[in-house]
Amino acid sequence: MKILGVSGSLRAASFNTALLRAAQALAPEDVTIEIFGLHDLPLFNQDVEDVGDPPAVTAWKDAIRTSDALLLACPEYNGGITGVLKNAIDWASRGKPAPLTGKICCLVGASPGATGTVRAQDALRLSLRRAGAEAVPLGEILVGQAHTRIVDGVLSDETTRTYLARHLASFAARLKS
Repeated sequence: MKILGVSGSLRAASFNTALLRAAQALAPEDVTIEIFGLHDLPLFNQDVEDVGDPPAVTAWKDAIRTSDALLLACPEYNGGITGVLKNAIDWASRGKPAPLTGKICCLVGASPGATGTVRAQDALRLSLRRAGAEAVPLGEILVGQAHTRIVDGVLSDETTRTYLARHLASFAARLKS
């Protein structure tokens, strides 16, 4: 089973990208998580789309189409979803059929704040639903106080690692059913 991991942060030392790397290591044996970077995606512009998707957009859409599901690591900026992640969803919501149509998604998120990324994940669910994707309600991975759990780019908190591994196993079982 192939899951596409996407971080809504472009920051080199991103807690959310670190969470995806931990997910790669903690995924069930029959699950591969490939991380796709959003650094090269241009801002959505229908004038650009009308001429033809740029190569970075084509790569993004192809990566979604060839995956069984998405694992979205969602930071929280000002109580909401990042522009980077929203832009990626906007591009992937376009086309016939749109790559996100019917795609199953699992949400995780890490933030230095006490409540993790709960508000951003709520906003992300809405955007995904509008784009035709399904965010599976397995509960949430809300890594609050991320700076104490992710040190030097590594998820070092054992309780969080255990919870993330269980969450990924439940997600994989849901995909198989």
